[in-house]
Amino acid sequence: MDHKPIRIAVLKFAHETVTFLSSDTTIDDFTYPGSPAKGEALLTSEPEGYIGGFVKVAREFEGVELVGIESPLWSKRDISSGWITNDTYEHFLGRMLVELAAEGPFDGVYLSLHGAMGVRGVPRPEADIARRVREVVGAKAFITGTFDPHGNEDEEYLRHADMGFTVKYFPHYDMFLQGERAARMLVRAIRGDYKPTTVTVNVPIISPTVQMWTGASAWRDLVQLALTWEARAPDVYVNIFFGFPWCDGPDAGMAIQVLTNGKPELARKVADDIAQTAWRRREELLNAVTIYSVEKGVTLARDAVAQGAKPVVLADYSDRSGSATWLLAEIIKQDLGKTLIATVADPDVVPALLASGIKAGDAFDHEIGGLVDESAGAPVRVTGTVLAVSQSKPQPGKPDEPWIVVGFGRGNVLVLSHVYVQVIELSTLRDRGLEPSDFDVIAIKSRAHFRRGFDDSGFAKTILLVDPDQPFLGTVRLDALPYKFVELEKFYPFGTPSFP
Repeated sequence: MDHKPIRIAVLKFAHETVTFLSSDTTIDDFTYPGSPAKGEALLTSEPEGYIGGFVKVAREFEGVELVGIESPLWSKRDISSGWITNDTYEHFLGRMLVELAAEGPFDGVYLSLHGAMGVRGVPRPEADIARRVREVVGAKAFITGTFDPHGNEDEEYLRHADMGFTVKYFPHYDMFLQGERAARMLVRAIRGDYKPTTVTVNVPIISPTVQMWTGASAWRDLVQLALTWEARAPDVYVNIFFGFPWCDGPDAGMAIQVLTNGKPELARKVADDIAQTAWRRREELLNAVTIYSVEKGVTLARDAVAQGAKPVVLADYSDRSGSATWLLAEIIKQDLGKTLIATVADPDVVPALLASGIKAGDAFDHEIGGLVDESAGAPVRVTGTVLAVSQSKPQPGKPDEPWIVVGFGRGNVLVLSHVYVQVIELSTLRDRGLEPSDFDVIAIKSRAHFRRGFDDSGFAKTILLVDPDQPFLGTVRLDALPYKFVELEKFYPFGTPSFP
C-alpha cells in the first residue's frame, strides 16, 4: 500500500535532577564532544536505548523521514547534579524550537524525555517542553514521548502531547522496547489507524527509589498487572510512574497512565484497577527490600565472606553526589580485606592528580571524597600505591571518565573518579583491567541498576543494600529533606491521604 510521506522530528532533553544537591546543572554539563547532537548523530546516539528503538521501527515504515533536531545528550555528571538553571533550559530548548520551526512542517514529533527533570522556575519541565513544541508544530501534528519510570508526572504533559511510553522495569531493561512502541504508535496515529485516548490517575504514594526494584514483590506484581492488561486488551498501553522523590516538584509521587485506541472507558477501567491495586499494597511497596546501616552492612559482609557466601556486593544506594565516604570509612574501620570500592568521586583531587602526571607505581597519600555537601561526609585519607590510571573506552556522545586505581590495606582497591559513576555491569570493571572475581567484596553506588550485572548473572552470592544513619539526602527518610514544593503530608506513608 502506498502512503504519503511522513516527516517526524526527533528531540532529546532528559535529565534526572536531584534538586537537593548544591551544584546546579549548567550549559557546560551538557556540552562535550558529541553533545549536543543533531541529524544522524542524534539518531544513532542510543543504539540500545529509547532513540535506538524508535529509529529502528520508524525506518521500517515506508516513506518515513526522521529529522534529528539538535539536542543535548545526557549530562556528563550523570545524576550527580542539582537544579538545571533556567538559562541552561532556555538555551537548549530555545535552539531546539528555532530549528524545529525552520525544518518544518512535521507530521509528528518524538520527544526522548525522562520525567524527573527539575528546572528553576519551571514547575513541570516535560509538560512545558511538550507545550512549547506543540506551539511550533501546530495542532495537527502528533507528539509522543518516552520516559523513565522514575518520573514525576501528572496529566499536564498529555494536555499538550498525544502519547507517552514509560519503561516498566527497574533495572531499566525495556528502553529500546518503549522506543519501538513510541515509533509504531506515532506512525499509526499519523496515518489515522490509532486515536490516542489517555487517562492519568495520581496515587498519593511517595517512596525512596531503592524500594522500587521490580524483581521484588509488590513492584513486580504491579508490572505484571500492567503487562496482563496490555495482553488482554488490544491497543492498550500502561505507564506506571514510580515517582522520583529527589526532584522537588508539584507532580511528585506515583502516577498511572493508560493509552487506548479511542476507548476512554477502557482507559479509565485499566487505570483505576492498577491504581487501586497499588494503593491496597502500599505497605508492601514501601518495604520491598531490606536496607542495612553502613556499619551493619559491612559487618554482614565480613560474616558472609567467612561463611563462603562470596563475592558480596555492598550497594550504597544513598549516594547521589558520588563523593560520599561513609561506606569507605566503615570498610577501613572494620579492616575489610580484598574489597573493591568503585567508585568514590572527587572533582578536585582527581583532575589535580591527572594534571600532575600521576602514574602507576606512584605512592598515594591523599584525603579523598566528602565535602560536596552534608550527605557526602568527611574526606577519608587513603594511603597506598597507584595501580593504574585509565581512560574510558570512547563511546559516541559519552564524556570521558578517567579513573585512578589505588591499592591499599589488605588487598583492597579504591577507584577514584571525577564524577559520579554507577557501576551496573561487570564489563565496566573488566574493561578497566579490574577482575571482579578477584575480590571478596565489591562496594558500589547503585540502587537497583547493578542487579543487571551482579544479580541477574548469578555472580554475587550475597547482596547487601546499605544506607547511612544520618537523615539527609539519599536516605529512606524523606521527611528529612527540605522540600519546598512537595507536601509530604499528602502522601503515604508521611500523612493519611485518602484515595478513592
